[in-house]
Amino acid sequence: MLCVSRMHQENKMEEPKANERKKSRNGSAKLDGDSTLMEKNPAKATILQKEVGLLSAVCLIVGTMIGSGIFISPKAVLLHSGAVGPCLLIWAACGVLAILGALCYAELGTMIPKSGGEYSYLMEAFGSPVAYLYSWTTVMVSKPSAFAIITLSFAEYASAPFYPECRPPIVVTKCLGAAAVVLIVGINCFSVKLASYVQNIFTAAKLVIIVIIVGAGIVLLAQGNTENLSKAFDSQSVSVGAIGLAFYNGLWAYDGWSQLNFITEELKNPFRNLPLAIVIGIPLVSVCYVMVNISYFTVMTSNELLSSPAVAVTFGDKVLYPMAWIVPLFVVFSTFGSANGSCFTAGRLAYVSGRNGHMVKILSFISLRRLTPAPALMFNGFLAMLYIIPADINTLINYFSFSQWFFYGLTMLSLIVMRFTRKELKRPVKIPIIIAFIMVLISCYLVLSPIIDNPEIEYLYSSLFILSGLLLYYPFVHLKVKWAHNLMRPITMHLQLLMEVVPPDKSE
Repeated sequence: MLCVSRMHQENKMEEPKANERKKSRNGSAKLDGDSTLMEKNPAKATILQKEVGLLSAVCLIVGTMIGSGIFISPKAVLLHSGAVGPCLLIWAACGVLAILGALCYAELGTMIPKSGGEYSYLMEAFGSPVAYLYSWTTVMVSKPSAFAIITLSFAEYASAPFYPECRPPIVVTKCLGAAAVVLIVGINCFSVKLASYVQNIFTAAKLVIIVIIVGAGIVLLAQGNTENLSKAFDSQSVSVGAIGLAFYNGLWAYDGWSQLNFITEELKNPFRNLPLAIVIGIPLVSVCYVMVNISYFTVMTSNELLSSPAVAVTFGDKVLYPMAWIVPLFVVFSTFGSANGSCFTAGRLAYVSGRNGHMVKILSFISLRRLTPAPALMFNGFLAMLYIIPADINTLINYFSFSQWFFYGLTMLSLIVMRFTRKELKRPVKIPIIIAFIMVLISCYLVLSPIIDNPEIEYLYSSLFILSGLLLYYPFVHLKVKWAHNLMRPITMHLQLLMEVVPPDKSE
């Protein structure tokens, strides 16, 4: 009897522990041991916290837009525009277009204050299938491949000083790029604040080198080095297609103006800070780009600029010697900061699409200890590592870049559509509708321009890949087949236990 009674008491004592273990296996419950953690910080719900202020928002825009392009190779705009004068005008016009596009996104972001950027707006305007195709293309290809190419640029310039007589070996570049991916993903998984601090520091470093280049250019202009600018418009006529390609390359350098909309839910006072950060950040980048190009032309002719493998490095060799090493050092800082911004926003898109059932459920989970979308960030980093392996992913970027402007155009169209279909939504920022119409027309032109100018079968393959998302959407998202759910459930459970992540609170 004594043994039976003791066993009965032990079973009762085990019941709470068993219940805790059962809860840990439930997708909507916390993990074992989380109660202690929540007691330490009971005020914070398991949602992404609003920790991005105005300064960090501006730095995210500026830091993501200013990558390696303006320092390494602005020659594509000059090549297609034909002369210095049209080249500078196109850089300025690209800045204006970026501002107009960002104003459209300011209205969308304050009208629909959800993270995920274009995904959330396409979902509201056109429904689930269109939003899914965007997330399928962007999460699986566009974002991770862009992350990979930026980290490879970082690796090439970071390793260059150790190989002064030749280019760094490919193995070294790829390993260093992979290490950068791991480091950046680790920073973003550890803390939103830490990722913001990193972004702020490296954005400041970018602005320092831009000030150095622009300042040197102003001194050279004051000394009378205006020969290349005095005949700025002496050139042969260029075709409409060539001008379009010049704009295409210029706008590629400006890409990143929409990044802030991916983290709307984490912005402090988004109705004020979202439009204000856009108004501050994008004009700042536009002025920097034009002034930097003017500085380049004070010391380089058009032919010298076109033949330079890295324009800013050539400028440094001509003007800043013996301090020319500053330029490649700051290019390293610039690419690292740009990669950090890319990772920061890409994780939010995978997180939001997972939350809406368009990606596997685990991507929508949040780290209980760090309150970051760790699974989504790790998934983006994992894909970036895969894209680092091939010999050349620039081709992949080129063939999918037209899809980015296709979705930009759809997003601008969604603004027009919701003016008529969602009149009840509050619009703290309301732009003239003509701006959205202009951006839709420009997006159509930029989508068709590279295809018409240089039609290749790879564009068809890219389009087929985008549409192939529907083959996954219909059974797994629309029909929600049970066997897929049953297959993913134990995988989700084990990943949840491994990473200590939980679903976001319903309040989000």
